Amino acid sequence: MTWTPLSAPPDALPPRPITMRAQSIPARHEFPEHAHDWHQVVYAIDGVLMVTAENRSFVISPEQAVWLPRGVRHRVGSLLGAEFRSLWIAVDAGSNLPSAPTVLAVSPLLKELIVEAAAIEGSQDTDGYPDRVATLILDQLGRARALTAGLPWPRGERLLRLCEALYVDPADSRTSDDWAKALGMSSRTLTRQFEAEMGSSLRSWRRRVRLLRAIELLSSGTGVTETALQLGYGSASAFVYAFRTEMGSSPHAYMRRATGERRARRHSLIRI
Repeated sequence: MTWTPLSAPPDALPPRPITMRAQSIPARHEFPEHAHDWHQVVYAIDGVLMVTAENRSFVISPEQAVWLPRGVRHRVGSLLGAEFRSLWIAVDAGSNLPSAPTVLAVSPLLKELIVEAAAIEGSQDTDGYPDRVATLILDQLGRARALTAGLPWPRGERLLRLCEALYVDPADSRTSDDWAKALGMSSRTLTRQFEAEMGSSLRSWRRRVRLLRAIELLSSGTGVTETALQLGYGSASAFVYAFRTEMGSSPHAYMRRATGERRARRHSLIRI
């Protein structure tokens, strides 16, 4: 299936030191490959983003952001839609940050600072508050933990068909043999190609997809039982166990935190 291209603002000015852009990305829309004369942080407060940079493609959740240094060619989109937040950062301001594209862990504080920066972008505040928020964002980015990567994403056509289908419907129960037949290859060839391009087995990748979609669904307010059903778990308890194993907390605890963050954002917007 095709993707619809999005256009960046044609009159964009260099950031001083940070420019924040907030935009809703509809499903299957993307910013085609491009580069900037400044650094960029790619992030979504809701939904997930697909990012391609330096011949690597991966998916990130609202727990992660991607640091893109100046001049790195990249592509950003969303398969199911996302609330996109893009931070353009002046070259000098990001001089102590990584020199290569890096996936960063987003702390609750950094997330709320990004939300606040978007809320006050363009405001005529003369007491220096926007500059203080920008300084805190830069400080938190410098402290953010670098991650190995987001969820790997394929570039070959046949594996794209497979991964998109499983991402859209993580409850899809077709086996690797079923998929090999559907894609017109042997099971052994599918296994070899998948591991070579994705760096993991199909089974491991499906487990990570379920976790990513769980975060997406829980963050949007979907209940634990409904999330378990949409992900294809046999019971809510099986989902709770898997989620706790991967995340270190229960889905209910995650939902309470996400609900608190949404309330904080609403109060911030009312205050502004």
